[in-house]
Amino acid sequence: MATEAEVEVEKEKPKSDIEENTRNLMQSIKGKVEDTCLEKFEEKEVAVVPEVLVIGGGIAGMYAALDIADAGFKVHLVEITPSIGGHMAQLDKTFPTLDCSACILTPRLVDVGINPNINLMSCAEVTGVEGSVGNFKVKVLKRAKYVDEKVCTGCMACEEACRLKGRIPNEFDLGLMKRAPIYRPFPFAIPAAYSIDPASCLMLKKGKCGKATLESTIEAVKKREKGEEVTKNEAPPCVLMCGPNCIHHDMKDETVELNVGAIIVATGYDIIEPTVSPEYKYGVYPNVIHGLEFERYSSASGPTFGKIIVADMPEPKDAVFISCVGSRNKQTGYEYCSRVCCMYLAKHAHLLKEKVPTCNITVLYQDVRAFGKGFEEFYNHVKEEGNNYRRGLASEIYKKPGSDRVVVRGEDTMLGEPFEIEADLVVLGVGLKPSAGTDELLKLLGVGQTVDKFAKEAHLKLRPVDTDVDGVFVTGCAQAPKDIPDSVAQGKAAAAAALALIGSGKTKVRTSVTGIEEELCVGYKSLREMADKMGAA
Repeated sequence: MATEAEVEVEKEKPKSDIEENTRNLMQSIKGKVEDTCLEKFEEKEVAVVPEVLVIGGGIAGMYAALDIADAGFKVHLVEITPSIGGHMAQLDKTFPTLDCSACILTPRLVDVGINPNINLMSCAEVTGVEGSVGNFKVKVLKRAKYVDEKVCTGCMACEEACRLKGRIPNEFDLGLMKRAPIYRPFPFAIPAAYSIDPASCLMLKKGKCGKATLESTIEAVKKREKGEEVTKNEAPPCVLMCGPNCIHHDMKDETVELNVGAIIVATGYDIIEPTVSPEYKYGVYPNVIHGLEFERYSSASGPTFGKIIVADMPEPKDAVFISCVGSRNKQTGYEYCSRVCCMYLAKHAHLLKEKVPTCNITVLYQDVRAFGKGFEEFYNHVKEEGNNYRRGLASEIYKKPGSDRVVVRGEDTMLGEPFEIEADLVVLGVGLKPSAGTDELLKLLGVGQTVDKFAKEAHLKLRPVDTDVDGVFVTGCAQAPKDIPDSVAQGKAAAAAALALIGSGKTKVRTSVTGIEEELCVGYKSLREMADKMGAA
């Protein structure tokens, strides 16, 4: 500690002199640290590879890729599923304008698929990242599709001929519809080619389909290339019916190495499992479904062709929508607001009222958060349609004895009284969480995470798409829960940031600090003591 005499001397100095001396002392310490401990910080100028990697083919990743590609730069778009489009492709309508999701998304899917500057890699994932800003070396594992997508015409003949047609749960429809082992996720999927699911294909699982073996199938494909006839015992039905002869059961996974100047993370979201709130009996009662399942029931391309017929029951006479399932709950581990749940439940209430006008609809909520442009007006419109909003979440759901109906029990916190509502259908407004694999990917990239496990941005207010790793940007629901307009806006922002980096051709890189000298960094009670120790005073 400074002596009393030193303190008095400091007090006698003019305040400006004290500030100036402190500033000079700190600068001296900084210079001494750089010279003696870390040598000298140097900013090296390096060339930037004029290519960008976008991880995730949802709406945010698609718009980021399109903007960069349209600017004339090469983009590698990596998507882990067989098709791009993300969860938006599963939706029926979008709030608050009620635009058909497929109608506004499909043109963008086609734009991505035909853009010559976009290298679209579906069924692929990033497995390794090295290097730094301007020159990242990335390894991408491309899983075998067992179909040559450059030759496949998407004619459906293989799917129609498959022995297991209509027996495998379709992930796109959340298991509500069935598909064949050889399939396209949905009719307007891009890439517009089929792929084989190795976990369900008889040939890939057992090495045999009917009397055809893997060896005979490989030979049959070669014979067909020569124009020779092939019998049904030599190849499975899918190969026999494939006009372009593009099915190859001997395809192997391959690892592709990319060299890019910037990386954009757009890995999207998964829904919070409704089972985190067991009191709602999801998975126990078939007429208790979650919001994304309602989207598929409501969609004309869904399992019931747009009719709200759940679990083979008639159209509902009474329905209850419950918000904040999973979100804003310490017990479930998801304490944050997912932002979209209030509005998509309002949309669901509107769609159900439109499809079943006689249905009595009740929406149970904590708070209605209609924060976006046109959201409040849409929420008011839904209430004016006769839908009943009650403040207070359900405490439990149980089955009415002797009936397929359920009873929703809770407390109306506005009136301060309990309620019980009978319903034919209950829709759980589940929240959003980072998609599976995001945690491992962020660790691979060196990007931090928030307490909610989303990617940590460099600055929440001023640098929302930047990360602490130079050259790595984050967008969409990988950064935080958000709706489609915000995801698109952030995707375009990430594209602009990446373009600013690769467009200049060069960037400055500071020398990395790999270690510190603890003795010089801790244990000092004043700047002067530290300066004396270092000889900087």
